[in-house]
Amino acid sequence: QVQLVESGGGLVQPGGSLRLSCAASGFAFSIAAMGWYRQAPGKERELVAKITSGGTTMYADSVKGRFTISRDNAKNTVYLQMNSLKPEDTAVYYCNRENLGGRYYPWGQGTQVTVSS
Repeated sequence: QVQLVESGGGLVQPGGSLRLSCAASGFAFSIAAMGWYRQAPGKERELVAKITSGGTTMYADSVKGRFTISRDNAKNTVYLQMNSLKPEDTAVYYCNRENLGGRYYPWGQGTQVTVSS
């Protein structure tokens, strides 16, 4: 049974920081590429960061230089450190496995990030 549980979201002012966590279970996490996605109201879900099993990272242009993805295989957890947050970062953030031919495990509930004064 695959489970993806996101946490760490909240309300933060512009310029602030948050660290999101994704606890994964039910699959071989250590060999899986993982990604963080976000979905804002009225918009499609978009990939914002990806990390391979070997630690190679990729970021959407909109978050480069501000977000950092990392993983702890011993804890089956992937993280997203978000700095210099902007109002346009407001969204529900999700994690999932990458590199499965466009297929995804069942999505978790996500965690809400709201950037506002």
